[in-house]
Amino acid sequence: MARIQGVDLPPSKRVEIGLTYMFGIGRSKASAILEKAKVDGGIKVKDLSEDEVRKITAVINADDRIEGDLRKSVSMDIKRLIEIGSYRGMRHRRNLPCHGQRTHTNARTRRGPRRAIAGKKK
Repeated sequence: MARIQGVDLPPSKRVEIGLTYMFGIGRSKASAILEKAKVDGGIKVKDLSEDEVRKITAVINADDRIEGDLRKSVSMDIKRLIEIGSYRGMRHRRNLPCHGQRTHTNARTRRGPRRAIAGKKK
């Protein structure tokens, strides 16, 4: 089983898909990483050799912030927005959408389930 940056990659998936289980790596970044490391993306994670895992880890460490570092920087960015009192920070504080979506009828995922209003009947 391959373990990169503290994340266990699923052994039955292809390497290109398995890398996307890491926070901060999507499909395009995963294929770019495999190109730089000169590893075939079509093989399964369980078939990777130690040398190939080392190459992939080296490319990831050299290029990008992922997992813990990325999570920490994203949370610090949100905290900064809240502290300076920006519009986006206020929306984060109130658990509302930050990017201009309508909230009158939608945004149930962000706002949570509907709350019943006392005395309101048809």
